[in-house]
Formats: sequence, structure tokens, C-alpha cells
Amino acid sequence: MTFQQLFLLSIILYVAGAVISLAMNRVGKVANYVSAISTFVAASAGMGLSIIVLVRGMTFSTEFSGFVPFARFTIEVDHLSAFMILVISLLAVATAIYSFSFDAQHAGKNAGIFGFLNNSFILSMVLAVASSNAFYFLVFWEIMTLASYFLVVVKQDEEAINSGFIYFAVAHAAATAIIISFVILFLHSGSFDFADFRNAEISPATKNLVFLLSFLGFGTKAGIVPFHIWLPRTYSSAPSTVSALMSAKVAIYGIIRVGVDFLGASVWWWGLTVLTFGAISAVLGILYASGEKDLNRQLAYSSTENVGIILMGVGVGMIGVASGHPVLGVLGILAGLYHLLNHAVFKGLLFLGTGSVIYRIGTKNMEEMGGLAKQMPWTGFAFLTGALAISAIPPLNGFVSEWFLYQSLFMASKSNILTVKALSPIFAAMLALTGAIAAMCFVKAYGVTFVGPSRSDRVREAKEVPMPMLAGMAILVAGCIALGLGAPIIAPYIGNVASALLDTSPIWVSAGTMVFPVSNSQAVLSTPLLILLLIGLLVFSLIIVWIQGGMKAGRRIDSAPWACGYSYSSRMASTANAFAQPLRVLFHPIYLLRNALVGLGNKIASYSKQAVDYINRMELIWENNIYGLLARGTVHLGKRVQAIQVGNVRVYCMYIIITVVVLLIATVR
Repeated sequence: MTFQQLFLLSIILYVAGAVISLAMNRVGKVANYVSAISTFVAASAGMGLSIIVLVRGMTFSTEFSGFVPFARFTIEVDHLSAFMILVISLLAVATAIYSFSFDAQHAGKNAGIFGFLNNSFILSMVLAVASSNAFYFLVFWEIMTLASYFLVVVKQDEEAINSGFIYFAVAHAAATAIIISFVILFLHSGSFDFADFRNAEISPATKNLVFLLSFLGFGTKAGIVPFHIWLPRTYSSAPSTVSALMSAKVAIYGIIRVGVDFLGASVWWWGLTVLTFGAISAVLGILYASGEKDLNRQLAYSSTENVGIILMGVGVGMIGVASGHPVLGVLGILAGLYHLLNHAVFKGLLFLGTGSVIYRIGTKNMEEMGGLAKQMPWTGFAFLTGALAISAIPPLNGFVSEWFLYQSLFMASKSNILTVKALSPIFAAMLALTGAIAAMCFVKAYGVTFVGPSRSDRVREAKEVPMPMLAGMAILVAGCIALGLGAPIIAPYIGNVASALLDTSPIWVSAGTMVFPVSNSQAVLSTPLLILLLIGLLVFSLIIVWIQGGMKAGRRIDSAPWACGYSYSSRMASTANAFAQPLRVLFHPIYLLRNALVGLGNKIASYSKQAVDYINRMELIWENNIYGLLARGTVHLGKRVQAIQVGNVRVYCMYIIITVVVLLIATVR
């Protein structure tokens, strides 16, 4: 099977799954199964296609008949597109398996509609990253936005509707900036084709404008600070499978495609801008996450943090290209793309783990949880793996990508640009601060949710989720481990994506079981060796315990923790607010900024009801004064026209003759 056939098979399966799910909406369970199976098979085909492209280093393109006269519909899967299809498809496979049980309960009678929207959402993401024409990219981008909007508001409660309104408004404001940047490129290239964008003759001032507009548009959609106000609300209201799919962060692809591919990252301050916004988003995102007691909102703010980390890598790469240091450029882009893939895996896992908790106990509030590891051990293990990975604990995947980012920042500190040389150590320190707070944040998330005393009857009565949900999470658990331990194998392929994007020679980043930044004289990392050392440390500790009397020596007679001589109560256990209190005091001004942004979001949300009321009033005015007038005029005209209907055959023949004569005269003239 050729590349084109495998790609078309994936697309056809997404379309078929969407259509059949919608048609079977009345049979909710069947519609759910159809949607899940079609998504799984289509995503598997997409994964196979992308892996083949990345391993073989080959690309392909296919042109279809244009649906509009001024834009060719061309699919071009290069290394960057294949990488993004892999990220999207991996999440789609995991969520498809997970949805066999989750969506059946969540969507209920609307399972067919939910399946239609879910398949449409994934399909639009795939087609957006595979399109090589700006017009069709924007079409699929809009379909992606609309599908995700309807998936957010599918529950139709007040919270979901308000969150959806904010998401819809912000997404379309961002799309406006993206459209303007593409129109400028069109005016200078005379075409919407990406190939012509790359070769367009554009003045430096116009390039600066295009970069800023595209970064503003795609950055807002990605959730960078301060344009992230939509993100915590949307992720908190959306179904867990949808939140997991949103972790693919297609907007990052847009920033790289425009800033690096089209414009060539030719100005060093572009990279510094991306790096600065990334560093600020990373620090503020994790600070805001640490102050949340809503699991979904904590993960949403953490997405802002991880988007910041990804953009830090992209920014360093752009600085390397602009400063004539292609090795730094490849290393920075490698770090950014590696973390993009890692973020999709561990954040998707955490969203699915949160969805499993909500599935059983019906709340997102950590204060009402506790002790779930006893009732839901496999879910607890999956969430713990994701928490360790997102906290960059070795040897899991989050540690590897952040390690590459540190190395790129160390290399940037030797830049010949004084500003970059001076700021690179500060950005490295900001990344270190982000990592420390992230570890604290997810100790809180796991500790308050899964360990300690149970805080409600629902928690004490909870049980493990169904097998399909566990299987979906297991795929992402395996991804967290494989992307960490398999770094010596995986890093070179991601490096090849970066090299192909920058049109430069591949760099040397691994040998045997080790990875390193171009030269092993700067730094060396071996995740397989790390896991062996960790296992050895664990075995050594168990041997010491055994020598000292075995496990019985440390076993308590009673199960209640010691409470300084007082009778223990579950109220003594640490809560989410207690964990966050020191940070709230230390970073009080930053939390005031967050409160101001939340207030802005609430104000936007309040406009939604006013907007709906205004639209309803305008609809009545339009109906009475416009539609009513047209309807009355049409009826009056119809009565007048009826006068020519006299029931006489000879008169009708005369009408025919007059019509033929008029047509003949018009034709001759």
C-alpha cells in the first residue's frame, strides 16, 4: 500500500465514522462503538503512515481537484507534517479505546452526535497539518475550531455554554490575526500555496508584521500567557477525551510553519520573543496550576506551562538559525518537538486519569477525594506515571526533552548576540524554577487525590474503571516509558525532522544507549543506565530492610497515622489549598494578575447571556419587519400572478409562443 493510499484510507475512515455515527444517533451504544472503532483504525493507519515517513525520511504529496478556482487542494506530508500526524494519531488511538466505556456514559443519547464531532475534530487536525495551501488550511482550521467548540458545549449546562462562548470568541479573534498574516503572504506571492510563500519577495518590515500576527494568532490558540484565559475554563468543561485530544497542540505547528518554514526565522529577536513568551508562560502557568483544587483546571494551567516549555525550545532554535548557528537551531527545534510529543502523551494520560476519577466519583474537586489508590489502583498507577513524567522525573519522557532544552540554553549562552548571551542563563533558571514547582504541583495532585484518607462516601465506594478505559491509559503509560528509555533511538528521528525543516545536515545526538547535544564532551545522558541504577537502588534498599527484620519491622499495628498523641481525623490531612498556600504568599502579585485575568474571563462570559438575549430580540425584529414584509409581499404578488392562470389552453399556448420568441431574440442578439 502506497503512502497516498494509506493516507486516503485514514481520511475515508474518519469520514465514514463521522457519518455513520450521526446516522446511528438513535442507537446510542452502536453509534459509540462505530465512532470508537473507526477512530481507532483510522488513527492506526495515520500512525503507520507517519512512522514510515519519519523512518524512511521520505515525503509525499497528492493534488486533488480544487473546490475553488483560486486555490489548489494539495496534500503534502513532509517530515514536520508526519510528526504532527503521529502526535494526533497516538492520542486518537488511546482516546478511541478509552471512549468505548467513557463516551457511552458521557454522551448518552447523543453518542452519535458526539462521535460525529469527535471524528470531525481529529480529521480536521490531520488535514490542517497535511494541507499545503493556506486557503484549505484555514478551512480545516475553522472546522477544527467549530468541532471542538461543539464538543465543549455538548453537555449544554451553564458552565459549558459560558466556557464555550469564551473559547469561540478568543479562537476567532486569533483566527483573524492568522488570516491577515496569510493574506499578506498571498499578496506578495500571488498564490495561497505554501511553496510560493517560501519563495515570496517580502520586505523586512512586512516579514516582521507577518511574524507578529501569526505568533499572536497561533500563540493565543496554543494558550500562552496572557492570552490563556479561555484555556482553564474550556478544559474544565470539555469531556476528558476531548481535553486529551487538545493536548496535540496543533497551534505550535502553525508557529513553526510560518516563523521557521515560510519566513526562515531570519531575525534573531523573533526567536527571543518566542523564548520570552515561552519562559513567562512556563513559570506563570505552573504557578497558577499549583493554586487550583479542580483537577481539570490544574491540568489546563499546566498545559500553559508545557506550551511555554515547547516554545522555549522553538525560540532557541529560531535564534540559532538567525545567528548563523544551524547546530543550535536543530538542537532547539529538537527540544521543542520532543517536548510537544511528550506533552501530548503525559498530558493526555493525566486527562484520561482525571476522566476516570470523574467517571467513578462525579467530581473534579480534589478536596472531596483522597485514598483513591486503594479503590482504583490501576488508575492511580497510570496517573502517578503521568505525574512523574510531567514533573521531569528521570528516566521518563518529560525529563529527556527538558534535558535537551537545558543543553540548548547552555549552548545559546555562548551566542555572539550579547542580549541572547546575557538572558540565556536567566531562561535556564526560569526553566529550573518551573520544574521545581511542577514537582510540588503534581505531588499535590497525586497525594490529595489518591493517597491519604478518603474524604467522602463516594470515594470509599468507588471501584476501578472498565477495562477499555484502563487499556487507553495503558497505551499512554507505555508511551511515557518508551519515549524516556528509548531516547537514544527516538531522538535522532526527531532531530531529522528539525534538520529537514531547517534544510541542514542532521546532527549527532545519540550513540548506543546515550544521548548528547551534538558532542558528548558537553553532556551525556543514558536513560537505560538510569533505570538500571534506580532498580539497583530499590533492590539495595529492600536488602537492608530484610536484614533489619523484614517488612514486619516497620509495620504498624493500627492503620491510623500518628497524630502527636491526639485522635487522628481525616481533617488533619493536607489539602490542595494547604499545599498551595506557601506559593500563594510567596508569589502574591502574580496571583493577583491571575485573578484579574479570571475577572476578565468572567466578564466575557457574562456577555454571552446578554448576547443571546440581544440576538433573540434582533431575530424577532428581523422576523417581523423583514421576513414578515417579504412574506406579505410574496403572497400579494402570488395573487396578482394568479390572474394569468385563466384555464384556457389557447392562452397557455400563446404564453409558450411568446416565451420561445423572447428566447430566440435573446439568443440571436
